Amino acid sequence: MPVVHPFWMHSGLGTSSRQAEASLKHLDKLRIIENENEVEKPKVERHPAHLEIKEHIAELLERAPITDREKKVQVDDVYLFQTGMASIYSLHTWLIEHFNSEQKSVLFGFAFHHTVHVFNYFGPGYKFLGKGDENDLLELEIFLKEEKAAGRKVQALWAEYPSNPLIVTPNLAKLRKLADKYGFLLIIDDTIASFCNVDVLDFADVLVTSLTKSFSGYADVMGASTVLNPSSNRYAELKDLFARKFQDEYSNGDAIQLESNSRSYLYRSAILNNNALRLVEYFQTQAADPKSCVTGVFYTTTSPSSLENYKSTMRKPTENFEPGYGCLFSIEFEHVEQTIAFYDNLNVHHGPHLGAHLTLALPYVRGLYNNDLEWAGRYDMRVAQLRIAVGLEDTEELLEVFKSAVEIAEKAVIGAGEAQ
Repeated sequence: MPVVHPFWMHSGLGTSSRQAEASLKHLDKLRIIENENEVEKPKVERHPAHLEIKEHIAELLERAPITDREKKVQVDDVYLFQTGMASIYSLHTWLIEHFNSEQKSVLFGFAFHHTVHVFNYFGPGYKFLGKGDENDLLELEIFLKEEKAAGRKVQALWAEYPSNPLIVTPNLAKLRKLADKYGFLLIIDDTIASFCNVDVLDFADVLVTSLTKSFSGYADVMGASTVLNPSSNRYAELKDLFARKFQDEYSNGDAIQLESNSRSYLYRSAILNNNALRLVEYFQTQAADPKSCVTGVFYTTTSPSSLENYKSTMRKPTENFEPGYGCLFSIEFEHVEQTIAFYDNLNVHHGPHLGAHLTLALPYVRGLYNNDLEWAGRYDMRVAQLRIAVGLEDTEELLEVFKSAVEIAEKAVIGAGEAQ
């Protein structure tokens, strides 16, 4: 278990609870095998929900695009995985095998911590540029030139759009130019922005998305998609790779639940966008007040460079949906004692999720990097920060909940925070 559990956690592979429940009815079919390549796997009839999900995703990716593309995403360009990490781990390991085990990857901008672990544990290593800003772009080009001079290639650059948890939006246009110049794949994880808000297919070769988050919206099913961009000049190569490596292991029970949840995706996303923006506007006024204990708020709209990059990929408004900036933001307090007081008195749920129907708060840095605080600090992540993932609650009620917690944080006794 000490070996298996971390692998499940980081790779995202394994059996979901629904699949496990369904499998209990077929324990008589369990067999011990020596070589899986010599055994024909049982064929599982796929529920129509699988196709419906893929059709929905293909339709969303071509809804209100930023440019008119000649080649449209088709259903067979969409591949479903058990979890977001399963899509990342699978593609990463397939690329290592496909290209060359010596070709490194680049992780541009900070990412979900399991993604960092996958790059740490599997493969020949990677270049980590954790801030994802203009300075990191300059460092990236230096690195690429050095690799080329040494006769080495970079196989892929991965970037979250925006980054987690400080919501830094990378410059995809510049990354695309570098990808074309140096021949690496550009793989974008758009989970936080969500593909109802942004269109990154003019830049990405591959798009990975955790459907567990706002696409599902109810925190009761996991899933992910990987989409191959038909306009990419690497498309044929990637299609061949997926034809050889991909196996559909997404269970029928999960597909049925995910398809049902996703029907309200646009409706829910509009509420998430609005709730996040209204709360961010409130915290911006607090951060601008020298008397307030709030010292910073991290969201697309609070960073001029991120806002410019993000706006370049925003979908066109339509009659039924106005694109926004997503459900996730972070805030920072002057003292950790104020962060603790705010968190303890914030009347929302606590947990490491986003895109759900209920608002969630998480001391992201303390919870995930408590043993690596000095390292996390190099990327501007500090223990006085909290990550907020808004839900579908009434906007005015949410504002009152957060204002009340700020008032209590203002009265926190400074001096014993680290002991707590």
